[in-house]
Amino acid sequence: MPYSQSLAGRTRDLLAGRRDIEEKRMFGGIVFLLNGNMLVGIWKDSIIARLGAEEAEAALQEPDVGPFDITGKPMKNWVLVGPDGVDTDEQLRSWIDRAERFVWTLPAK
Repeated sequence: MPYSQSLAGRTRDLLAGRRDIEEKRMFGGIVFLLNGNMLVGIWKDSIIARLGAEEAEAALQEPDVGPFDITGKPMKNWVLVGPDGVDTDEQLRSWIDRAERFVWTLPAK
């Protein structure tokens, strides 16, 4: 299944106009990088979000959230948020904001 163009477009719209954001194809979908570090991505009809250890662990307890695992080994500090968890722009913005709080702690690449 190709990635959701609609979800990608909504994510693009929320990140539009930012010079610190770059878009790349990866994981069979696309990812958005903040200062060279992966921030969020679109995989199939879900968003993947990079949250850091504590935030990712807490997020896994939320509805529509699971580990990001496409190879049989979950990616550490990442979560996969299903379509119902990003149905509205407010929900999508919340996941981007959560990821951004963590990614800003990383050195730029």
